[in-house]
Amino acid sequence: MNKTYYDKVHSWGRIWCVASLLFFLSIPLAIGLHFGVTPRADVVGKGIASIAFFFATGIVEVVAYSPLLGAGGTYLSFVTGNIMNLKMPCALNAMENAKVKANTEEGEVITTIAISASIIVTTLVIAIFVILFAINPSFSETMRSDTFAPAFQQVTYTIFGSLAATYFVKHWKISIFPIAAITLILVFAGNLAIGVLIPVGVVLSMLGAHVMYKMKLV
Repeated sequence: MNKTYYDKVHSWGRIWCVASLLFFLSIPLAIGLHFGVTPRADVVGKGIASIAFFFATGIVEVVAYSPLLGAGGTYLSFVTGNIMNLKMPCALNAMENAKVKANTEEGEVITTIAISASIIVTTLVIAIFVILFAINPSFSETMRSDTFAPAFQQVTYTIFGSLAATYFVKHWKISIFPIAAITLILVFAGNLAIGVLIPVGVVLSMLGAHVMYKMKLV
């Protein structure tokens, strides 16, 4: 039986996800075997308990991101990571520039290419800086200096601010409710983790858009 494009994507995607997980787990396992040590069950349990909430967040992220990233983009993103800061903006910006929509064949191709390109660029940038740090150790001190440090602290806000602004301008009506709600939440709970804000923001955005659609306001 001939496999479709999506069949192949899901087959190879599952293989690479499992392979990546085994590779990640093999590193601490290899270190433990080399030094002849094993983690205590109680310590592992406390560590897992401290991040238990993020298990639910991980499920929510798959449900929320996959329709925008596409099948190929989803596997690439969740294997390589840094989705919100890099992969998602690249995918959305690429679809915006190509004037295609998510959940279409064109969108699938565009997001896969965009995310693949971002992975390649990221790898090259990391390789370049690793080489620079190896050649000149003082270079890392320069990058952490007071001159450059403030700029690195604003990277995430810059990316999402510029990306969100275009969507807020085009769909300003449906953006009012989620922005106001999230702002109100941050006023009373400014230290709320991003892992909580993301799913809450997604739900509020969907509810706000649905209510406004029913009221024929959009």
